[in-house]
Amino acid sequence: MSSERRLYVGANLRRMRRDLGLTQADMASDLDVSASYIALLERNHRPLSAEMLLRLAQTYRIDVAALAGNADSDDAARLQAVLKDPMFADIDLPALESADAATNFPGVTEALLRLYTAYQEEQLALADRSAEAHATGSGAAFDAPDPVAESRRFLAARRNNFPTLDDAAERLAQNVASHEGLAGYLKARHGLRVRRLPANVMVGSVRRLDQHRKEILLDDSLDTASQTFQLALQLAYLEMRGEVASVLSEGGFATESGERLTRRALASYAAAAILMPYSAFARAVEARRYDVEALARQFAASFEQTAHRMTTLQKPGQERVPFFFIRVDEAGNVSKRLDGAGFPFARHGGGCPLWSVHHAFRTPRQIVTQWLELPDGHRFFSIARTVSAGGGAYGAQRVERAIALGCAAEHADRLIYTQGRPGLGADAATPIGVTCRLCHRTDCTARSAPPIGRQILVDDIRRTSAPFGFSDN
Repeated sequence: MSSERRLYVGANLRRMRRDLGLTQADMASDLDVSASYIALLERNHRPLSAEMLLRLAQTYRIDVAALAGNADSDDAARLQAVLKDPMFADIDLPALESADAATNFPGVTEALLRLYTAYQEEQLALADRSAEAHATGSGAAFDAPDPVAESRRFLAARRNNFPTLDDAAERLAQNVASHEGLAGYLKARHGLRVRRLPANVMVGSVRRLDQHRKEILLDDSLDTASQTFQLALQLAYLEMRGEVASVLSEGGFATESGERLTRRALASYAAAAILMPYSAFARAVEARRYDVEALARQFAASFEQTAHRMTTLQKPGQERVPFFFIRVDEAGNVSKRLDGAGFPFARHGGGCPLWSVHHAFRTPRQIVTQWLELPDGHRFFSIARTVSAGGGAYGAQRVERAIALGCAAEHADRLIYTQGRPGLGADAATPIGVTCRLCHRTDCTARSAPPIGRQILVDDIRRTSAPFGFSDN
């Protein structure tokens, strides 16, 4: 009996064919085989022979390793993750069965994954509309499209994780490393020289691609981590345009601005993946116990860039601690929000003032840790710290923001920030709410508004220590 391993490449072959814009009949003609044979290969009903693998590589000038990769196992891991949703809790779904389904029925698997992602987006959209209705006090949500909400829903439905971008960025990072850095690679591969110019010459831009002079211009007031990120971002726009477009095509955007914001977010994701390649970064976070500052130094990135990257580590089969991330200014405005940990962010209105992310401005650049408990009993652990943007020269405007990074309580013991801290005792966690209008903690002295559905108690005779007293009805 032959010991040769059978090679099934259905998912990879189908993806490659679609990327090339070919039908099964087109590919069959190019390879001098029947269209039915291509269909059998894509359904994993036939293994790919060495001869056919070589013919594919020569005909389409593709990397054999990329074609023979483990897309089927990736799809199986993604399917298993989807089937952990509570809606499937009453169904016996062994891991082996889902793996068999992904291998033997790749088309059905892809359809289910797309359907589940669409379902998540609709659930988030419904939550947005409901929150808008509560915030405005109207019976129906305001119908004007919200580009920011569109983009956030797209990212949240996919848990801010895009394995296609991670894989492409990891290969690109290896090429960059062989040229001793981004500037060397951009010069060798694209003939682009990097120049750093004063802010007054850049006229409001921090990065600009000058195609005529074959230069990438950077604002020299940017710190080193920001300059490096901008070079990685430009490289992502140059070489990962197809991968970004492919991911973007999965969304149904009501506004052009929503699509553009999402494209920007995906390009930034790709840039971070170039600087902090998934495999190396995933190993490092475990070795350093999720120490954001230490990881930032190891990968020559900023604190915020590193914290942001830590929210993306949910690649099927290589998952790490799931985090949520939020960035706020001193007025409480949220400028970035990512959730991979199931944290119920306030979609409208302010957040809870008892959360340490709002206190971080009192101790700039210092990490503040906190256990959190929501009204439903769910507990989380968060770290918060201020970060700066702008500045870099005398008189240049500087913006101070605070970011929080957190995870569910059951994962907190894997973080360096819980070392030497008491366990989750009765008084260990700070009771917080999502937002005052949705929080029913009647004794909260930090409350700014009464919760929906509660009648305010008249205070002719008695005034409570909390801002509002509530009747029992």
